[in-house]
Amino acid sequence: MARRKKSSKKKSPIAVTVIAMAIVVLFLIRLWQVFEPLVRQEIFKNGITTPLHIGWRLTALGNALLYSVSYLVLSVAGIIILIGFLRLHRWSWVVLMAWTGVSLVISVVEYFYSRANFAVMASNVIIAFALNIPDVQVIFGIRSKDGPVF
Repeated sequence: MARRKKSSKKKSPIAVTVIAMAIVVLFLIRLWQVFEPLVRQEIFKNGITTPLHIGWRLTALGNALLYSVSYLVLSVAGIIILIGFLRLHRWSWVVLMAWTGVSLVISVVEYFYSRANFAVMASNVIIAFALNIPDVQVIFGIRSKDGPVF
């Protein structure tokens, strides 16, 4: 029986897999947020029957469409970042860290002023901690094995 060759490829740490799973969770949440306002406004049932804006103000239907489009953009951007992250591109680490920071700030503001989305908050906290693991930073070229790379 032939023996399998050991791969000389360096395996990525488990934190990369955890981050990828958290990004998928965020994608699914954002995808739900795309359709939820449209279902609430019964767009799929009735279509667009009322104006989207009156003067300079958006109607409830206009707000629902705006939220849906913005969450769709976030969903697509999340998939692009996930693909870059799984290919271990440095830019994806930088973008994901910035995205996570901004998203955490928005989540904290929403916690104090409106409805908090705890699933998004938890996913962002997991991503932030996992991105700061030294092994993950070394894989993405953010730091060398000896210390930070500037």
